[in-house]
Amino acid sequence: MLLTDPIGFNLRAFPPSAWGLRLGRCLASLGVVAVFATVGRGQELRVESPQPWQVIQRSDAGGSGESGHGSRGSARVRVMLVGVDSAAQPVTWEARVRAASAEGARLSPEPWRDLTLAGVRESPAQPGTVVADVVVPAGGWYRLEVRERGRDGTIRREAAVEPFGVGEVFLVAGQSYATNTNDERLSVTDARQRVAAYDVATRTWRLADDPQPAGDRSEHGSIWPPVGDALARALDVPIGFANVAVGGTSSAQWMPEEPLSARLQQAGRDLGRLRAVLWQQGESDVLADTPTAEYVSRLERIRASAVEAWGFAPPWICALSTHHPTVYRKPDAEERIRIAIMEVCRRPGFVLGPDTDQLQGENRGGPQSRRHFSALGQRNAARLWSEVLLLQLPATR
Repeated sequence: MLLTDPIGFNLRAFPPSAWGLRLGRCLASLGVVAVFATVGRGQELRVESPQPWQVIQRSDAGGSGESGHGSRGSARVRVMLVGVDSAAQPVTWEARVRAASAEGARLSPEPWRDLTLAGVRESPAQPGTVVADVVVPAGGWYRLEVRERGRDGTIRREAAVEPFGVGEVFLVAGQSYATNTNDERLSVTDARQRVAAYDVATRTWRLADDPQPAGDRSEHGSIWPPVGDALARALDVPIGFANVAVGGTSSAQWMPEEPLSARLQQAGRDLGRLRAVLWQQGESDVLADTPTAEYVSRLERIRASAVEAWGFAPPWICALSTHHPTVYRKPDAEERIRIAIMEVCRRPGFVLGPDTDQLQGENRGGPQSRRHFSALGQRNAARLWSEVLLLQLPATR
C-alpha cells in the first residue's frame, strides 16, 4: 500500500542492483511501496541525506504539487539511512517529519509512519543503506526523525537530522561581484535564519553568513545574505544558494571544456533541482574587448552544456554587470557587453536580471578598493536582485 500522509511519506525503490530494479518495478506495478537495503553489521544508524541546513527545491507552486500539497508546492526529498544491522532483521522502519527544534510549535509532529523493507541484499563490504523518498511540503525548518523497531516491538535505534527545508534554490555563477569581494561581511537577518549556502568543495550546507563558500575562496562580503532574507520573508520558505563564481573570470573561462564549467555542472547535479542560475559577470569581457556576438554565443553554449549535463533546464538570469570604476574606463566596451547581455536575454532559457551598473558613486568602494561594492552598494544590489527574482516567482507566493 502506498504510504502517503499530509507530511508526505511516499516511498519508492532505489535498489543497488539490476535485481532490485526489476523487483522494484514489479512491486510498483502492484501498488506496493519498496525500500531496499544493503546490509552491514553493528553499524551506527545515521541520516546521511538530507543534510543539516540543506534546502531542497520545491515543485512549482500554484498546482497540485507532490502528493497534493497545494499552492505552496512540495519536494520529493531523498532520504538515505546508513548503518542497517542485519542482526535486527526483520525490523520495522518508522519515520516522521516535524518542526525543527528552533521552530517551536509552528508545525505539529506528524504520527510515525511505517517504512517497510521490501527487499534486502547482503553486502558485507559496505555499511547497510536504506534509500527512500519522502514528500515534504514547502516550508521549514524541519526535523526528520527515523527509528528502527525490533521484532519484539522495542525501539532499537533512532536517528534524526535538522534543520532542513523545502524552498527555493539558486546557483550563483560569474566573477567577483558575485563572490566575497565587497566591503562588508553580511549576515542572515531573517528571524528564523532561513537562508543557507551549499559548499561545492565539501558538499555540505551551512547558514549563509558571509563569506560565502565561493569558488575563489574570497573572504570579504557578498550580496547574497540580504537577497535570501528578502526572498525568505516574501515567500515564507527557506532559500538556498550554491556559489561557484570566481573573481576575474571571463566568459571564455566558463566554456563547456573549461574547469569552471565542470564545477558549475557538478554543483547542479549535487543540488538535484534548482530554480535558476544567477549570472553576475561581464567585467573581464570588457577588459578583453569581447565582441557582442561572441559573448552571446558563449553564454548560449555554457547554458546548453549545463542543461545537457543536468537533464533539466533552469533559466539563466543575467545581471547587467560591466562597470568596474577602479580597474578601467572603457565605456564603449562596457556598452558592447551590456548589449550582448540584453541580446542573449531575448533568447529562450535566459532572463534579464538587475542592472547593477547603475550602482555607482557611493555604491562603489573607494579608488584604492578592490572590493567592488561598498556596504551601501551591497544592499542596493541585493534589493535589485530580490526585485527581479520575486517578479520571476509570482506563482510561488
